[in-house]
Amino acid sequence: MSIADRTSHPAPPPGEGEVDVAAAVGIFAMLADATRVRIVLALREGEMAVGEIAGAVGKPVPAVSQHLAKLRLSAMVESRQDGNRVYYRLINDHAARLVGDAMHQAEHAASPHPAHHATGGSAHRH
Repeated sequence: MSIADRTSHPAPPPGEGEVDVAAAVGIFAMLADATRVRIVLALREGEMAVGEIAGAVGKPVPAVSQHLAKLRLSAMVESRQDGNRVYYRLINDHAARLVGDAMHQAEHAASPHPAHHATGGSAHRH
């Protein structure tokens, strides 16, 4: 059984859904940056101020602000201002799940016994 056979959403026929495929490729391209992945991981815990995010990812505030602007334009995060502080949060859990799954896949690439399987992640297939 292929992976496509096990999913609840089969792939569209060739030529259909190309806009969705292009949009998905854009999402992967947006997440093909270590700082942006770290930002998404940090925001899984909830809303954070820009300075808190910068501290969590170990990057300067101006650099983090630029990455957050890109994530905002990609509809992954949203912001709100409270006085002179700007807070960000994930718009939904899709980016967090995508990054989490990518982290799990990276563990599979690095080890025949990925850590997430040892910590109760047995629902994931090898």
